[in-house]
Amino acid sequence: MTHDIRLLVLDVDGIMTDGKLWYLPNGEEIKCFHVHDGLGIKMLMAAGIDVAVISARGCNAVKTRCEQLGITHYWFQQHTKMIALSELKQITGVAYEQMAYMGDDLADLEPLETVGFPITVPNAVATIKTVAKHQTTLAGGHGAVREAAEFILKQTGKHETS
Repeated sequence: MTHDIRLLVLDVDGIMTDGKLWYLPNGEEIKCFHVHDGLGIKMLMAAGIDVAVISARGCNAVKTRCEQLGITHYWFQQHTKMIALSELKQITGVAYEQMAYMGDDLADLEPLETVGFPITVPNAVATIKTVAKHQTTLAGGHGAVREAAEFILKQTGKHETS
């Protein structure tokens, strides 16, 4: 039930970003994040709902974004995301049933099937859409995290303003 959510876990590519991979001429990967998503994450944390990031990839830009937002639990290069999700459960003491997970591709399937409130975006692959209990109207990288955050805050009775 969404009224019991204590933690939101986010995928990066396709959720916090639009899923496109950008590289500088020197090979360094760069990412583009939506400012609305950042405020949504801050709103959740201010309401006492923790936020974590688990990514199958990872780069300095994502680490910097997590640190800027105050996200202290993040895992990169996680091809089996359930390992990180299990570690997160142990570290935080939050039960899977009290977690929401936002993902868009097959690497997110097992975590989405495990948590209490699986969320996806319109640009997710079909298999993920069948598992999700909620789908945002906004695409990944275009404010979808903010939309999901506001939905969770409303469902938990912790929403103040949009």
